[in-house]
Amino acid sequence: MNYNETVNWLFNQLPVYQIDGVFKYKLDLSSIKSVCNNLNNPQNNFKSIHVAGTNGKGSTCHMLASILQESGYKVGLYTSPHLKDFRERIRINGKKIEKKFVIAFVEDQLNFFNHNNISFFEMTVALAFKYFSKSKVDIAIIETGLGGRLDATNIVIPELSIITNIGNDHSEFLGDNIMDIANEKAGIIKKETPVVLSEYQKEVFSVFREKAMELNSKIYVANEEYFEEYKTDLNGGYQNKNMQGVIKGLSLLNNFKISKNDIKIGLLNVMKNTGLKGRLELINYNPKVIVDVGHNIEAFKEIINYLESETYQNLKLVLGFVKGKDFKKILDLLPRDATYYFCKPNITRGLPIDEIFAYSKKIGLKSKKFSSVKSAYSSCLNESSKDDLIFIGGSNFVVAEII
Repeated sequence: MNYNETVNWLFNQLPVYQIDGVFKYKLDLSSIKSVCNNLNNPQNNFKSIHVAGTNGKGSTCHMLASILQESGYKVGLYTSPHLKDFRERIRINGKKIEKKFVIAFVEDQLNFFNHNNISFFEMTVALAFKYFSKSKVDIAIIETGLGGRLDATNIVIPELSIITNIGNDHSEFLGDNIMDIANEKAGIIKKETPVVLSEYQKEVFSVFREKAMELNSKIYVANEEYFEEYKTDLNGGYQNKNMQGVIKGLSLLNNFKISKNDIKIGLLNVMKNTGLKGRLELINYNPKVIVDVGHNIEAFKEIINYLESETYQNLKLVLGFVKGKDFKKILDLLPRDATYYFCKPNITRGLPIDEIFAYSKKIGLKSKKFSSVKSAYSSCLNESSKDDLIFIGGSNFVVAEII
């Protein structure tokens, strides 16, 4: 198989949550353990930091990677999902995994995969672990895919765990209340391994404290400590919470030399060093166009805060959602004086546009509907002046079609 055929084969293996959604995702560690045992457990050959949370874990992972790169280390980075290229998930010092490595890995493991019902996500996690091991990285930053306790990444034994925050998302898997979700995220805490909470949340703190005590692990709350002020190239006031978790976490790493200047330069060059995209990213001027992959209520609260800090003549939003998201609660939060361009991302999981449009009219939004993301964006651009502000989001897939 060539590279495109290999990636297509990977995406045709079920379950693939990114494509197929809630009904085709499994949470279990037996399969990933069997794959890694077959690979001689590459996850045990490198140091790692494990990151979980409802929002902010992607930004946190990229900040960590950027700073450690500036400190002179060879840094692996595993995140999900990707926006445009499958290889975005697996990087070393910002460089995507080589196509030939992906091809060789799948060809080598094809028989095992076919006979053991291994999912797309488990395959990609194992691929990352094998790549980082063979490349002899100094440390790898590993982002959970969903939850924590039973996430396929949760077979690493990290130097440190970071939990960014807890919100109501993926409740069909993680529980229908915030305490249940917190219990799942707390599953990444390991025995005698420090855990950092990026922010204090009173309603769930006891969950993390009790789990840490049970495992004799020290727990730290980053935003209860004073840190020197730093700036980052990532937009949004909420990034301050992520930075606090990152800085505290790095201070706990043993045998890694990280200077204040490394932190400063690393935080100012996250996008350049790691290739991160889609976090309140400015992609056009006159009119200003901002994209963001945030797709739950907590994320949209932060997005709204950011939009309110901007100066513009008219606000316009191009939005699309996937099935399983509570789009009604999101729309209820959004400003009533904006113009909305609703669309359906080009994917099976895309939420039918008529359902969104009907609810928007019910709550009095000034809205239009379009059959595609690009047609919605094109219409929005044509109807905007250079002093308007356009926001594009609601789903990773919406942003991916625009970037």
